[in-house]
Amino acid sequence: MNDRCLRVIVADDHPVFRRGLRASLSAESDIEVVAECGDGPTVVAAATAARPDVVLMDVRMPEMNGIEATGRIVSAAPGTRVLMLTMFDDDESVFEAMRAGARGYLLKGSEPADIARAVRSVAEGDAIFGPAIAERMMALFARRTARPFPVLTEREHSVLEMIAQGRNNQAIAHELELSVKTVRNYVSMIFNKLQVADRAEAMLKAHAAGLGRNQA
Repeated sequence: MNDRCLRVIVADDHPVFRRGLRASLSAESDIEVVAECGDGPTVVAAATAARPDVVLMDVRMPEMNGIEATGRIVSAAPGTRVLMLTMFDDDESVFEAMRAGARGYLLKGSEPADIARAVRSVAEGDAIFGPAIAERMMALFARRTARPFPVLTEREHSVLEMIAQGRNNQAIAHELELSVKTVRNYVSMIFNKLQVADRAEAMLKAHAAGLGRNQA
């Protein structure tokens, strides 16, 4: 391998897909796959030790998901870029991955040549999104900028709307078909993100932003 080779780690919990990806990338003259990993803790350890140029990261892996692993890698090895490669299960995963420090997000159905190009681009400092993901991200950003508190997830925003309407946790749980414990967790996350101390303060902040006006 010459000095210009990009050093890459492939992280995915499906061995057949992982090995196929390794083979396609290794066929590129300027890319060297230095490790394969099948779970979150392993890829964090490998990336921290090897300091590759790029980690190709699956979102859903055992023991530690790819989003949490991305955050740890970016913190421990800031020179390493992470490119998410997944089946794209939900919109929220894109935003969580970007918040964790990922530099790109591609579908697993992408052509091998497109993945190789994305690896090169991310290594050079670019941000990469496949066409389908870019389109969905634009739609999501449009929705989020049109509503208050964009820091909240869709579900957290729904819970806050009901808090603003004066509903208690049990009523919210019934409406959203969740457990009361899950609702309590959402309420706690909302308080933290909005930097409020209690439910009354959250209601005031929500009312000021126009939430809770259409009460049942």
